[in-house]
Amino acid sequence: MRINRPRNSAFTLVEILIVVIILGILAAIVIPQFTNASTDARKSSLKSQMQTLRSSVELYKLQHGDKFPTADGTKTGAWSWAELTGTTTYGGVSVGPYLQQIPTNPLNGKSGVKSQAADPVNGDAATANDAYVFSQATGKIFATDDANKVDTSY
Repeated sequence: MRINRPRNSAFTLVEILIVVIILGILAAIVIPQFTNASTDARKSSLKSQMQTLRSSVELYKLQHGDKFPTADGTKTGAWSWAELTGTTTYGGVSVGPYLQQIPTNPLNGKSGVKSQAADPVNGDAATANDAYVFSQATGKIFATDDANKVDTSY
């Protein structure tokens, strides 16, 4: 006569440890890929944003007699987001806005603009609140990265 014992169908500790180790290895491989993808997405967003910003500045200059969106309209004046985000009048005609809102740099979350005499060189330092650098020499605008260094590739 044979006695039927109930069979335990539980996982052993070794089997559970093997599964946990495999999951840990997979997570170590996959998580850096997501980090790189999000950084690449922010860089791509900044590149697109810089094209829009530069186009807006050029349109502003075209509609304002070659003046810049600065407080006094010259290259050496203080940068004014209000000139680009609000409605302005030139020659008796109301124009603008050129941007819906002040752009925030997706790499560092800032929106300040540093105005300097010459074009920046890749790697130049900006001040702590600056997302962009405006060159008084050429009237061009450049972006900064997450370490507050100018990146001329955008």
